[in-house]
Amino acid sequence: MSNFSDQGERGQDLKDQFRQDYTAQQNQIQSQKRSRSTWLVGGILAVLLLFLLIGGSACSTYNTLATKREVVNREFSNIDVQLQRRADLIPSLVNTVKGYAKHEEGIFTELAQARSRLLGAQTPNEKIQANDQLSGALGRLLVLTENYPNLKADQQFARLMDELAGTENRIGVARRDYNAVVTEYNTTRQRFPTVIFANTLGFDRAEEFKADPVSREAPKVDFNK
Repeated sequence: MSNFSDQGERGQDLKDQFRQDYTAQQNQIQSQKRSRSTWLVGGILAVLLLFLLIGGSACSTYNTLATKREVVNREFSNIDVQLQRRADLIPSLVNTVKGYAKHEEGIFTELAQARSRLLGAQTPNEKIQANDQLSGALGRLLVLTENYPNLKADQQFARLMDELAGTENRIGVARRDYNAVVTEYNTTRQRFPTVIFANTLGFDRAEEFKADPVSREAPKVDFNK
């Protein structure tokens, strides 16, 4: 009887041990599942937070660059107004000069072509290049007028020269204002990490309206000669 009793007790102990091992194993599996779930939820939240930070930074960068680019466009429009004004003065100036120098057709044709290119330019870079050509042609016309003393005494010519000089001064002021905001825009655009978003969002570098002293500085006509 004692042997049967001992066997029964050992069998019960094995069952209890099995139950304990099984329960411990299940608890461990559940713990691992909870741990994986916690890590998964944490990972998802971290990714969402990262996207929110990137999205917020991108929105802020876009708004900043868009505002500064609008200022650049507005300042260039001020230059464009003065370029248009100067272009409008060219036909009257040419007609006045023709009254004294009809045979100088080469410079008149060059001026007409340069004026046409300026009026047809669409982008800032195209306008800058066309304006350089017009400035060069205009400078050569004014040098030519030195050979015609009667032209320099013409009141219409003197009035046009005054208007042209005033327009040139306004172009210079507008150009300086434009270049200042272009520098600010480009500096902001080049800062890290703004430069990353700028390239992605299509904010290209703006070009300065640089003055070419050879082609853009119209020679002064001395009416006292």
